[in-house]
Amino acid sequence: MRSIRYRFGAVLAALFALTAAVTACGGGQTSAPGTLRLGWVVDPCWAQVPVARDLGLFDKAGVRVEILPFPTGAAALEALAGGAVDIATGGDVPTAAAAIKNPALRVVADGARWNGGRFVARRSAGIRSIADLAGRRVAVPLGSSAHFFATEFLAEAGVAAELVETGPAEIVTAVSTGSVDAVAVFQPALAKAVAALGADAIELQGRDKYNQHSLYLATANAVEGKSAEIRAFLSALRLADAPLTNREPAALAAVAAATGLDQALIGGVAGEFEFRTELGPELAPDLADRARWAQGIGRIPADVTVPDYGALVVPGPLNGADHG
Repeated sequence: MRSIRYRFGAVLAALFALTAAVTACGGGQTSAPGTLRLGWVVDPCWAQVPVARDLGLFDKAGVRVEILPFPTGAAALEALAGGAVDIATGGDVPTAAAAIKNPALRVVADGARWNGGRFVARRSAGIRSIADLAGRRVAVPLGSSAHFFATEFLAEAGVAAELVETGPAEIVTAVSTGSVDAVAVFQPALAKAVAALGADAIELQGRDKYNQHSLYLATANAVEGKSAEIRAFLSALRLADAPLTNREPAALAAVAAATGLDQALIGGVAGEFEFRTELGPELAPDLADRARWAQGIGRIPADVTVPDYGALVVPGPLNGADHG
Protein backbone atom coordinates (compact mmCIF):
# COMPACT_ATOMS: atom_id res chain seq x y z
CA MET A 1 0.00 0.00 0.00
CA ARG A 2 1.27 3.46 -0.81
CA SER A 3 2.70 5.11 2.29
CA ILE A 4 0.95 8.47 1.93
CA ARG A 5 -0.70 10.12 4.95
CA TYR A 6 -4.30 11.23 4.59
CA ARG A 7 -6.18 13.72 6.76
CA PHE A 8 -9.73 14.10 5.52
CA GLY A 9 -12.24 12.90 8.15
CA ALA A 10 -13.26 16.38 9.24
CA VAL A 11 -13.51 17.55 5.64
CA LEU A 12 -15.84 14.69 4.70
CA ALA A 13 -18.05 15.42 7.72
CA ALA A 14 -18.34 19.08 6.71
CA LEU A 15 -19.10 18.16 3.10
CA PHE A 16 -21.86 15.75 4.06
CA ALA A 17 -23.38 18.36 6.36
CA LEU A 18 -23.37 20.91 3.53
CA THR A 19 -24.86 18.59 0.94
CA ALA A 20 -27.54 17.32 3.32
CA ALA A 21 -28.63 20.90 3.91
CA VAL A 22 -28.71 21.67 0.19
CA THR A 23 -30.66 18.50 -0.55
CA ALA A 24 -33.19 19.26 2.17
CA CYS A 25 -33.73 22.72 0.73
CA GLY A 26 -34.53 21.24 -2.66
CA GLY A 27 -37.68 19.59 -1.35
CA GLY A 28 -37.57 16.84 -3.97
CA GLN A 29 -40.33 18.52 -6.00
CA THR A 30 -40.63 17.76 -9.70
CA SER A 31 -39.74 20.70 -11.93
CA ALA A 32 -42.34 22.06 -14.34
CA PRO A 33 -42.75 20.55 -17.82
CA GLY A 34 -40.26 22.03 -20.27
CA THR A 35 -37.92 22.93 -17.42
CA LEU A 36 -34.79 21.32 -15.98
CA ARG A 37 -33.19 22.16 -12.65
CA LEU A 38 -29.44 21.83 -13.11
CA GLY A 39 -26.96 21.40 -10.27
CA TRP A 40 -23.97 23.13 -11.87
CA VAL A 41 -20.50 23.05 -10.33
CA VAL A 42 -19.00 26.53 -10.74
CA ASP A 43 -16.08 25.36 -12.82
CA PRO A 44 -14.87 25.73 -16.45
CA CYS A 45 -15.05 21.92 -16.77
CA TRP A 46 -18.75 22.42 -17.48
CA ALA A 47 -18.33 25.60 -19.51
CA GLN A 48 -21.04 24.60 -21.98
CA VAL A 49 -23.67 25.56 -19.40
CA PRO A 50 -23.00 29.34 -19.15
CA VAL A 51 -22.26 29.47 -22.87
CA ALA A 52 -25.60 27.83 -23.71
CA ARG A 53 -27.39 30.20 -21.36
CA ASP A 54 -25.74 33.45 -22.44
CA LEU A 55 -25.72 32.67 -26.16
CA GLY A 56 -29.41 31.71 -26.12
CA LEU A 57 -28.77 28.06 -26.97
CA PHE A 58 -31.14 26.68 -24.33
CA ASP A 59 -33.88 28.87 -25.81
CA LYS A 60 -32.99 27.66 -29.30
CA ALA A 61 -33.23 24.03 -28.14
CA GLY A 62 -36.58 24.71 -26.48
CA VAL A 63 -35.77 24.05 -22.83
CA ARG A 64 -35.80 26.29 -19.77
CA VAL A 65 -32.85 25.57 -17.46
CA GLU A 66 -32.78 26.70 -13.84
CA ILE A 67 -29.08 26.76 -12.94
CA LEU A 68 -28.32 26.12 -9.27
CA PRO A 69 -24.62 26.61 -8.41
CA PHE A 70 -22.70 24.12 -6.27
CA PRO A 71 -19.12 24.28 -4.93
CA THR A 72 -18.21 20.65 -5.73
CA GLY A 73 -19.38 17.71 -7.80
CA ALA A 74 -19.97 15.70 -4.63
CA ALA A 75 -22.40 18.36 -3.38
CA ALA A 76 -24.24 18.50 -6.71
CA LEU A 77 -24.56 14.71 -6.80
CA GLU A 78 -25.98 14.65 -3.28
CA ALA A 79 -28.59 17.18 -4.38
CA LEU A 80 -29.40 15.00 -7.40
CA ALA A 81 -29.84 11.94 -5.20
CA GLY A 82 -32.20 13.90 -2.93
CA GLY A 83 -34.33 15.21 -5.77
CA ALA A 84 -33.30 18.84 -5.41
CA VAL A 85 -32.19 18.94 -9.07
CA ASP A 86 -33.09 16.99 -12.22
CA ILE A 87 -29.58 16.87 -13.66
CA ALA A 88 -26.15 17.56 -12.21
CA THR A 89 -22.52 17.95 -13.20
CA GLY A 90 -19.78 15.87 -11.64
CA GLY A 91 -16.26 14.65 -12.31
CA ASP A 92 -15.41 11.00 -12.84
CA VAL A 93 -13.92 10.47 -9.36
CA PRO A 94 -16.94 11.65 -7.30
CA THR A 95 -19.32 10.05 -9.83
CA ALA A 96 -17.68 6.64 -9.43
CA ALA A 97 -18.22 6.83 -5.67
CA ALA A 98 -21.72 8.32 -5.89
CA ALA A 99 -22.90 5.49 -8.14
CA ILE A 100 -22.16 3.01 -5.35
CA LYS A 101 -24.35 4.94 -2.91
CA ASN A 102 -27.02 5.76 -5.51
CA PRO A 103 -27.64 2.92 -8.00
CA ALA A 104 -30.29 5.06 -9.73
CA LEU A 105 -27.59 7.42 -10.99
CA ARG A 106 -27.25 7.62 -14.77
CA VAL A 107 -24.56 9.25 -16.92
CA VAL A 108 -26.17 11.00 -19.89
CA ALA A 109 -23.15 12.84 -21.36
CA ASP A 110 -19.45 13.51 -21.04
CA GLY A 111 -19.04 17.18 -21.88
CA ALA A 112 -15.25 17.57 -21.83
CA ARG A 113 -12.01 15.70 -21.36
CA TRP A 114 -8.89 17.12 -19.72
CA ASN A 115 -5.51 15.39 -19.62
CA GLY A 116 -3.60 18.31 -18.12
CA GLY A 117 -3.48 17.08 -14.52
CA ARG A 118 -0.08 17.94 -13.03
CA PHE A 119 1.76 19.05 -9.92
CA VAL A 120 2.81 22.66 -9.53
CA ALA A 121 5.88 22.95 -7.30
CA ARG A 122 8.34 25.60 -6.14
CA ARG A 123 11.75 25.48 -7.82
CA SER A 124 13.16 27.29 -4.80
CA ALA A 125 12.27 24.23 -2.70
CA GLY A 126 14.75 22.22 -4.76
CA ILE A 127 12.11 20.36 -6.77
CA ARG A 128 12.92 19.41 -10.33
CA SER A 129 11.01 16.14 -10.78
CA ILE A 130 8.20 14.11 -9.21
CA ALA A 131 10.88 12.02 -7.49
CA ASP A 132 11.86 15.17 -5.56
CA LEU A 133 8.41 15.20 -3.94
CA ALA A 134 9.43 12.27 -1.70
CA GLY A 135 8.67 13.26 1.90
CA ARG A 136 7.32 16.66 0.83
CA ARG A 137 4.01 18.27 1.76
CA VAL A 138 1.66 18.44 -1.21
CA ALA A 139 -1.63 20.36 -1.00
CA VAL A 140 -4.58 18.62 -2.69
CA PRO A 141 -8.38 18.59 -2.42
CA LEU A 142 -8.79 15.05 -1.10
CA GLY A 143 -11.38 12.86 -2.76
CA SER A 144 -11.13 14.83 -6.00
CA SER A 145 -9.76 14.13 -9.46
CA ALA A 146 -6.54 15.85 -8.36
CA HIS A 147 -6.24 13.40 -5.46
CA PHE A 148 -6.52 10.59 -8.00
CA PHE A 149 -3.84 11.80 -10.37
CA ALA A 150 -1.54 12.83 -7.51
CA THR A 151 -1.50 9.31 -6.06
CA GLU A 152 -1.13 7.75 -9.51
CA PHE A 153 1.83 9.97 -10.46
CA LEU A 154 3.53 9.43 -7.10
CA ALA A 155 3.08 5.65 -7.31
CA GLU A 156 4.47 5.66 -10.85
CA ALA A 157 7.57 7.46 -9.56
CA GLY A 158 7.82 5.13 -6.55
CA VAL A 159 7.81 7.93 -3.98
CA ALA A 160 5.71 8.79 -0.91
CA ALA A 161 4.59 12.31 -0.04
CA GLU A 162 2.34 13.83 2.59
CA LEU A 163 -0.93 14.85 0.95
CA VAL A 164 -2.44 17.73 2.90
CA GLU A 165 -6.18 18.42 2.56
CA THR A 166 -6.53 21.86 0.98
CA GLY A 167 -9.57 23.33 -0.73
CA PRO A 168 -9.16 24.76 -4.24
CA ALA A 169 -9.62 28.30 -2.92
CA GLU A 170 -6.68 27.87 -0.54
CA ILE A 171 -4.32 26.14 -2.99
CA VAL A 172 -2.61 29.30 -4.25
CA THR A 173 -1.95 30.64 -0.76
CA ALA A 174 -0.61 27.29 0.42
CA VAL A 175 2.06 27.04 -2.27
CA SER A 176 2.94 30.72 -2.55
CA THR A 177 3.51 31.12 1.20
CA GLY A 178 5.63 27.97 1.38
CA SER A 179 3.38 26.05 3.76
CA VAL A 180 3.57 23.25 1.17
CA ASP A 181 6.19 22.49 -1.45
CA ALA A 182 3.77 21.55 -4.23
CA VAL A 183 0.10 21.34 -5.11
CA ALA A 184 -2.04 18.97 -7.12
CA VAL A 185 -5.23 20.58 -8.31
CA PHE A 186 -7.54 20.94 -11.28
CA GLN A 187 -8.24 24.00 -13.38
CA PRO A 188 -8.59 26.93 -12.89
CA ALA A 189 -6.82 26.77 -9.51
CA LEU A 190 -3.86 25.15 -11.28
CA ALA A 191 -3.43 28.14 -13.62
CA LYS A 192 -3.74 30.51 -10.65
CA ALA A 193 -0.97 28.66 -8.78
CA VAL A 194 1.34 28.87 -11.80
CA ALA A 195 0.66 32.59 -12.16
CA ALA A 196 1.23 33.24 -8.47
CA LEU A 197 4.62 31.51 -8.44
CA GLY A 198 5.79 33.02 -11.71
CA ALA A 199 9.36 31.99 -12.56
CA ASP A 200 9.51 29.88 -9.39
CA ALA A 201 6.84 27.50 -10.74
CA ILE A 202 7.70 24.10 -12.13
CA GLU A 203 4.97 21.86 -13.57
CA LEU A 204 5.37 18.09 -13.27
CA GLN A 205 3.26 15.45 -14.99
CA GLY A 206 3.41 11.67 -14.84
CA ARG A 207 4.09 9.53 -17.88
CA ASP A 208 0.60 8.01 -17.93
CA LYS A 209 -1.63 11.06 -18.21
CA TYR A 210 -4.94 11.15 -16.39
CA ASN A 211 -7.94 11.76 -18.64
CA GLN A 212 -10.57 13.56 -16.57
CA HIS A 213 -14.22 13.26 -17.62
CA SER A 214 -16.63 16.16 -16.99
CA LEU A 215 -19.98 14.41 -16.72
CA TYR A 216 -23.66 15.30 -16.86
CA LEU A 217 -25.80 13.02 -14.71
CA ALA A 218 -29.45 12.34 -13.97
CA THR A 219 -31.47 9.78 -12.05
CA ALA A 220 -33.21 6.89 -13.78
CA ASN A 221 -36.56 8.56 -13.02
CA ALA A 222 -35.46 11.83 -14.62
CA VAL A 223 -34.17 10.03 -17.73
CA GLU A 224 -37.65 8.55 -18.15
CA GLY A 225 -39.84 11.42 -16.94
CA LYS A 226 -37.79 14.29 -18.36
CA SER A 227 -36.57 12.66 -21.55
CA ALA A 228 -37.60 15.49 -23.89
CA GLU A 229 -36.09 18.15 -21.64
CA ILE A 230 -32.83 16.24 -21.26
CA ARG A 231 -32.53 15.73 -25.03
CA ALA A 232 -33.07 19.44 -25.58
CA PHE A 233 -30.54 20.28 -22.86
CA LEU A 234 -27.92 18.03 -24.47
CA SER A 235 -28.66 19.55 -27.88
CA ALA A 236 -27.83 22.98 -26.42
CA LEU A 237 -24.58 21.66 -24.93
CA ARG A 238 -23.58 20.34 -28.32
CA LEU A 239 -24.25 23.74 -29.84
CA ALA A 240 -21.94 25.24 -27.18
CA ASP A 241 -19.04 22.92 -28.03
CA ALA A 242 -17.85 24.80 -31.13
CA PRO A 243 -17.74 28.32 -29.59
CA LEU A 244 -15.69 26.94 -26.72
CA THR A 245 -13.38 24.92 -28.95
CA ASN A 246 -12.79 28.01 -31.09
CA ARG A 247 -12.44 30.15 -27.94
CA GLU A 248 -14.85 32.71 -29.30
CA PRO A 249 -14.84 35.90 -27.20
CA ALA A 250 -18.57 35.69 -26.43
CA ALA A 251 -18.16 32.13 -25.15
CA LEU A 252 -15.15 32.98 -22.99
CA ALA A 253 -16.96 36.04 -21.63
CA ALA A 254 -19.90 33.85 -20.61
CA VAL A 255 -17.66 31.44 -18.71
CA ALA A 256 -15.68 34.27 -17.10
CA ALA A 257 -18.88 35.96 -15.90
CA ALA A 258 -20.34 32.74 -14.51
CA THR A 259 -17.18 31.69 -12.66
CA GLY A 260 -15.94 35.14 -11.62
CA LEU A 261 -12.60 34.49 -13.30
CA ASP A 262 -10.53 36.67 -15.59
CA GLN A 263 -11.37 36.16 -19.27
CA ALA A 264 -7.70 35.87 -20.24
CA LEU A 265 -7.24 33.07 -17.68
CA ILE A 266 -10.36 31.33 -18.99
CA GLY A 267 -8.97 31.56 -22.52
CA GLY A 268 -5.81 29.73 -21.50
CA VAL A 269 -7.63 27.12 -19.44
CA ALA A 270 -10.19 26.43 -22.19
CA GLY A 271 -7.38 25.54 -24.57
CA GLU A 272 -6.51 22.52 -22.40
CA PHE A 273 -9.98 20.97 -22.69
CA GLU A 274 -11.56 18.90 -25.42
CA PHE A 275 -15.11 20.28 -25.48
CA ARG A 276 -17.14 17.66 -27.32
CA THR A 277 -20.36 16.37 -25.79
CA GLU A 278 -20.26 12.60 -26.22
CA LEU A 279 -20.21 9.20 -24.50
CA GLY A 280 -16.99 7.39 -25.40
CA PRO A 281 -16.26 3.67 -24.95
CA GLU A 282 -13.50 4.43 -22.43
CA LEU A 283 -15.88 6.08 -19.94
CA ALA A 284 -17.25 3.00 -18.14
CA PRO A 285 -13.80 1.36 -17.70
CA ASP A 286 -12.41 4.67 -16.44
CA LEU A 287 -15.19 4.96 -13.83
CA ALA A 288 -14.46 1.42 -12.66
CA ASP A 289 -10.78 2.34 -12.41
CA ARG A 290 -11.62 5.36 -10.22
CA ALA A 291 -13.75 3.15 -7.96
CA ARG A 292 -10.96 0.61 -7.52
CA TRP A 293 -8.58 3.46 -6.68
CA ALA A 294 -10.99 4.71 -4.01
CA GLN A 295 -11.13 1.21 -2.55
CA GLY A 296 -7.35 0.99 -2.59
CA ILE A 297 -6.98 4.07 -0.37
CA GLY A 298 -9.91 3.20 1.91
CA ARG A 299 -12.45 5.76 0.73
CA ILE A 300 -14.76 2.95 -0.38
CA PRO A 301 -14.89 -0.25 1.73
CA ALA A 302 -12.95 -3.10 0.18
CA ASP A 303 -15.92 -5.47 0.44
CA VAL A 304 -18.21 -3.23 -1.64
CA THR A 305 -18.85 -4.59 -5.12
CA VAL A 306 -17.88 -2.16 -7.86
CA PRO A 307 -20.95 -1.70 -10.06
CA ASP A 308 -21.21 -2.32 -13.77
CA TYR A 309 -20.66 1.27 -14.87
CA GLY A 310 -21.52 0.35 -18.43
CA ALA A 311 -25.11 -0.20 -17.31
CA LEU A 312 -25.18 3.29 -15.75
CA VAL A 313 -24.09 5.04 -18.95
CA VAL A 314 -27.32 5.79 -20.84
CA PRO A 315 -26.74 6.87 -24.47
CA GLY A 316 -30.42 7.26 -25.41
CA PRO A 317 -30.87 10.96 -24.52
CA LEU A 318 -27.64 11.98 -26.26
CA ASN A 319 -28.43 9.86 -29.32
CA GLY A 320 -31.75 11.68 -29.57
CA ALA A 321 -30.18 15.12 -29.21
CA ASP A 322 -29.49 17.34 -32.19
CA HIS A 323 -25.87 17.57 -33.26
CA GLY A 324 -24.24 20.97 -33.04
